[in-house]
Amino acid sequence: MRILYLYCHPLSESYHAAIRVAALAGLEEGGHRVDLCDLYVEGFDPVMRADERRRYQDTSRNQIGLEPYVARLRDAEAIVVQFPTWCFGAPAMLKGFFDKVLLPGVSFDMSDPSHIKPLLANLKVVVGIVTYGRGRLSALGMGDAPRKLVTRYLPRCAVVTARAQFHALYGMNRADEAKRKAFIAKMRETMVRL
Repeated sequence: MRILYLYCHPLSESYHAAIRVAALAGLEEGGHRVDLCDLYVEGFDPVMRADERRRYQDTSRNQIGLEPYVARLRDAEAIVVQFPTWCFGAPAMLKGFFDKVLLPGVSFDMSDPSHIKPLLANLKVVVGIVTYGRGRLSALGMGDAPRKLVTRYLPRCAVVTARAQFHALYGMNRADEAKRKAFIAKMRETMVRL
């Protein structure tokens, strides 16, 4: 399967970096073709400028400067999105990626505003690998936006609604080494079976 692996964490020595190593090893072992998109390493600019917003709905011009990201997104049969939860949501870098790349004419058709149609024809699976500093109840109390992003929003960009998997480590701030290692091992095994 062709996988777009969207990775969003600024620190190369982070716990997320260790998860990524294991998940990528699992995907390789599973025989998948992986396109790693490390938003920080690639220097993605998440800020939507005034000119970008003005041409947002103009499908003949809204991809200017984003063509490589659009091509990668369209090619993907699966998206694995990995990120920490900050302020009960996705990091600004990742939010900016979705704001700028999930465009009209790319991931959805807005030609009839009363009936928006999904356009990602290849997308079959969306997987989220997410950590939370707080526990599940705290995340629920704040609406758990990361879970909704992965299980509701992204799958509906696919022409046929994609299957969603959501893997979360809640309460990471209190998790001991054994729990963290177990989550890493689980992510490797999950990616092998994807």
